[in-house]
Amino acid sequence: MTSRPGAITIVGIPGNRRVGLFQDALRRAGHSDARVLSWRDVHSGSAAFAPGDLVRLESPGEDPVLDRELRGVTDATRVEGTGRWYARFTALARSLGEQVTGCGATLLDDPADLAVLFDKRRCHEVLTNAGVPVPFALTSGVTEPVRGWADLRERMTRAGLERVFVKLAHGSSASGVLALATSNAGRVQAITSVERDARGRLFNSLRVRKYSTEAEVAAIVDALAPDGLHVERWLPKAAQHGRSADLRVVVVRGRATHAVVRTSRSPMTNLHLGGARGDLAAVRAAIANAGGEWGEVLGICERAAACFPGFSRVGVDLLPVAGWRRFAVGEVNAFGDLLPGLNGLDGSGAESGDTYDAQVAVLLRRTGNQHDAIA
Repeated sequence: MTSRPGAITIVGIPGNRRVGLFQDALRRAGHSDARVLSWRDVHSGSAAFAPGDLVRLESPGEDPVLDRELRGVTDATRVEGTGRWYARFTALARSLGEQVTGCGATLLDDPADLAVLFDKRRCHEVLTNAGVPVPFALTSGVTEPVRGWADLRERMTRAGLERVFVKLAHGSSASGVLALATSNAGRVQAITSVERDARGRLFNSLRVRKYSTEAEVAAIVDALAPDGLHVERWLPKAAQHGRSADLRVVVVRGRATHAVVRTSRSPMTNLHLGGARGDLAAVRAAIANAGGEWGEVLGICERAAACFPGFSRVGVDLLPVAGWRRFAVGEVNAFGDLLPGLNGLDGSGAESGDTYDAQVAVLLRRTGNQHDAIA
């Protein structure tokens, strides 16, 4: 299948909600639908582009066939295999980038930035070097990998840390994340969505659970370590209505356009793990009462996004420290724009639409088809 020159092309998962929401935004802007190519087409070598095409990358997630091919596991709910997935997916994205630019098309999302965004250790190092506030990490940059539980405990002891977040270096959607607390008395507790079966295999669960013995936690960490771990200080988050709270802020081509408060009774605020959207107006009031400025808070997110100028949009996870006086960037997500039904921030230029409307406005201005896009 070929496209007309200058067509907008999405590389993603056909029929996926992310692709559908972007197509909806194109239609609202009076534009024809984009052509959609599957990541499977790219993987098989059957994808083709034309000179002048504008090529947008979408998440490769939610395709069980592609997941099996990249991760090498037969069950999509399994946690293991992210290291293999990262190596294969970033190689696929690099190959795609060479094909797109080689034929005279334009890639809207840089595979080099994508590779850093999907490696939490490298991303943390980039943010640190740029002066963006981030939690202290034991694994910033490409360092000696954490070899397992004993190694992790030794590093925590040397750094004087009793509470950390342990994350898969290449994980997403809180897969494999442990909120780990230890004590000098030998107590160990991990809060996580990881479920371990009798054979020692790890599965993602929609139920957050606690493991309170060192043997259980050690077995999970030892199983995760071969895929690569990122370990950072567990910051005491601010709260809203007694629930732990953080922010997801979407930045489109350098400007923060949308923000949502995420609250939870657990340390993980992901909405699919029982988190709920909170009150953004109340957050802004709390920041003001603490002597802060909302514009400065958004500025932190825009500085984080500026570290990845080749990517069309990112979702920044912003961690407010208790009291709403300080903030740190927990993660920068390449495909963190899935916030359906959320209108843009006042003054952003995207007030009347969702995250996809904001991106379409920028894209159509680039093509010369729209003049009232975000400045």
